[in-house]
Amino acid sequence: MKQRRTVVVVAMVALLAVSACGGKKKPPVTRPIPPPPPAASTGGGRPPLPPEPVREPVPVPAEPIASDTLSSTDIDTLNKNSPFQPVFFAYDQDDIDTLGQQSLNSNAELMKKYPTWIVTIEGHSDERGTAEYNLALGERRALAARNYLVSLGIPADRLRTVSYGKEFPFEPGHDEGSWSKNRRAHFVVTSK
Repeated sequence: MKQRRTVVVVAMVALLAVSACGGKKKPPVTRPIPPPPPAASTGGGRPPLPPEPVREPVPVPAEPIASDTLSSTDIDTLNKNSPFQPVFFAYDQDDIDTLGQQSLNSNAELMKKYPTWIVTIEGHSDERGTAEYNLALGERRALAARNYLVSLGIPADRLRTVSYGKEFPFEPGHDEGSWSKNRRAHFVVTSK
């Protein structure tokens, strides 16, 4: 009888084990995602070429007036006796004050009179501070002058900016009188 009891217990354990294993759900089988449909034949399985860049229309410059044309010698002479007024800045500033606005108003009128001139605005600083800081300050000064001229109706494509920082001082001295003349936006006609 003992033997029979053992057989019954073993049979029950086996039955429970089989039913426990068979009762679990099998995990879902993932199927691979089909590849995307092939695009137009690019030849040999190479990736597609990047899109062509959008070509901007090239503006046609205004017809130069006979008295308005300048040779490179004329440009050098013009810049030597520059008709443009510089804009001066306070120490460590790039804000345009009232005198600077008056200079820029005068410069804008001159640029409207000669609509073919392309002008470069040079940003300068005094010798105090690091070269990197002064280059950034000169750039902010040149951009401030450029933005003011654009607000007066001068087309932005006629204005270029460059920063020289403290590299090309107008006054070689090492005092406030010299420094104040070196903190400026200077205007140069670069082409007709």
